[in-house]
Amino acid sequence: MTEIHVVVGPGVVGTHVATLLAERGHQVRVVSRSGGGPDDPRIDRVAADASDASRMAEVTRGATAIYNAVNPPYHRWPRDWPPIMAALIAAAERHGAVLATVSNLYGYGPVDGPLTENLPLAATGAKGRTRSAMWRQALAAHEAGRIRATEVRPSSYIAHGSQSMVGDRVLPRAAVGRRVYLMGNPDAPHTFTHPLDVARMLITVAADERGWGRAWHVPSNAPITQRRVVAEVCDAMGVAQVPVGRVPRGMLIAMGLAVPAVREFAEVRHQYERPWIVNDSAARSTFGLEPLPWADVVAELADTYRPARGAAA
Repeated sequence: MTEIHVVVGPGVVGTHVATLLAERGHQVRVVSRSGGGPDDPRIDRVAADASDASRMAEVTRGATAIYNAVNPPYHRWPRDWPPIMAALIAAAERHGAVLATVSNLYGYGPVDGPLTENLPLAATGAKGRTRSAMWRQALAAHEAGRIRATEVRPSSYIAHGSQSMVGDRVLPRAAVGRRVYLMGNPDAPHTFTHPLDVARMLITVAADERGWGRAWHVPSNAPITQRRVVAEVCDAMGVAQVPVGRVPRGMLIAMGLAVPAVREFAEVRHQYERPWIVNDSAARSTFGLEPLPWADVVAELADTYRPARGAAA
């Protein structure tokens, strides 16, 4: 019997999840407010509001697993996430589906030393508290026997279209020889995660009972500085190295007046000012997963941002 898998949210991770599941022969349904998603004949696309509990119960009927890859606007998390999470938990309970959620590391707050899954969720900012509350709610339902829940926590994404700190805002400038400005300390080592590795991890823990009832860090490549990322991608694109600076605090404040996502950066600035190193050994040892090789990540970035022939600075 073909399993039904429902992916809620067709962003960069949700698209990878849906495509990987379709390749494995499952029946895949992607849910979004607009009805968008991967243009793939193997994947059904459904329009639904993820915060509408009755609608979510309808579109997840028969699901083996529900993958929460929703990504509300950054500045609206405290308002948008609670009804979405409540609707997804209710749907998973109603249909006996596993609920697998893509989260992040915000819930830990500032941390000295490597991050492990047993750290307390001690964040004081609005986004970190929101993410912590979501996991506590899902875990309580799991421990009460109402659902089977799991959560994966990637670090900062590094890929085109993923709102990466070293991505669309930075690499197109480097590709044509222009100075780039980075958020935070360009020389602080930082763990980056590729969205494909998030998708692979999410599918793995949803399907394996060893993955239920806890959160997992996504296997990622070794920490690297933002400055080094820019240098390696420039080398891979075959262009000259460019000057690297940091966005001044005053400029961040000014940008935040017009761009809500930039204004919200203040809460997570600590991740980019000092070493932000993720320990992912639990996932590696339990499931045997390894990240996409770093050389492939750099090559993908270079192919994405390499300037067209004849492009001028």
